Amino acid sequence: MAKQTSIHRHFIDYFHKEPFVFSAPARINLIGEHIDYNDGMVMPAAVNRSFTFAITPGQSDKCNIFADDLEEGLSFSIHDLNAGDTWVNYLMGVIDAFARRGKVIRGFDLVFGGDIPSGAGMSSSAALSCGFAFALNTIFESSLSRLELAKIAQHAEHEFVGVNCGMMDQYACLFGEPDSLLMLDCRSLTHQTLAFPLKEYSLLLVDTKVKHTLGSSAYNERRASCEEGLFGVQKMNPQVKSFRDITSTMLAQAKDQLSDETYQRCAYVIQEMDRVQKTSQAIASGNLTEVGRLLYESHAGLSKQYEVSCAEADFLVSLAEEDQKAVLGARMMGGGFGGCTINLIDQGKESAFKEKVRSKYFAQFKKEPDFYSVKLSAGVRQITPGTQS
Repeated sequence: MAKQTSIHRHFIDYFHKEPFVFSAPARINLIGEHIDYNDGMVMPAAVNRSFTFAITPGQSDKCNIFADDLEEGLSFSIHDLNAGDTWVNYLMGVIDAFARRGKVIRGFDLVFGGDIPSGAGMSSSAALSCGFAFALNTIFESSLSRLELAKIAQHAEHEFVGVNCGMMDQYACLFGEPDSLLMLDCRSLTHQTLAFPLKEYSLLLVDTKVKHTLGSSAYNERRASCEEGLFGVQKMNPQVKSFRDITSTMLAQAKDQLSDETYQRCAYVIQEMDRVQKTSQAIASGNLTEVGRLLYESHAGLSKQYEVSCAEADFLVSLAEEDQKAVLGARMMGGGFGGCTINLIDQGKESAFKEKVRSKYFAQFKKEPDFYSVKLSAGVRQITPGTQS
């Protein structure tokens, strides 16, 4: 709330008028990593860290933007969307996607900022692009659905940032509900809501402080491996459309056609899809111990088979495993190569766990981890009504 108030006040200081104000949350993913782009089912949620957008429509084509956290401002025309390698690419990609859909927008004045840590695997990029898309949709009365806005935000990632991501992050940011996970079907782009009242447990993120940059990482290369594996299976099973249709037996039959690296990555995808289903069943039955076991199993697959973890994340998960009475489950979260681990932890033992991690992590890596306790929250929403220019 303090950050929302600050952004609102700074907008009035800069532009001397009352803005519309919107909030766009970060997201977590309990389980189901790297399977959204393989038509799998995943289990994300919006959480109580967010970007705030204060914005008003303009009368010309000029866009005036101030990134409050960076203390950096810039201006450009909506007809000149060529920014280079910078955060504004996400916003320009959104503007481009509106234009491609025939939606007429003008310039605008915007101040944004928030408390989502960059590079921590909480999808600050999705919050940025989804929140901005929702704001444009509102102030220019474009009447696009939340699903269409998720596709617009994904377009920005694909075409203006160079990350060939799936839809999970954008969907969770826009459709999140309080105290709930989304059981998102990435093939149909529909979801079921899973109530997840934690009571005596909580979700604690531990930040490795290793900043991933997915556009220049192996993310796209992992996706290419999956496409290679899918093609190999399809040669023997032409009815297969995606990994949702592949069994472990089918993959084993195609093993000789694949490199060992590709085979292991594809095996992880099939196994992770199964873990998501088992996690859903465990949540429905209230078996959090089983949920935790599946989280540890997921991390092992991400680290050893899909190879998207890092030494720091592996170390943090190993610390959690040492005391499974305190931490029921843990795994790396997000695209990988850094970011946070997610820990399902006994609330009464959280302080002791933090101290243990802080001490041992610093001794091993000579840097302090950060900790974020998160609560499941609502998706993108409008905070104040604002006025039209």
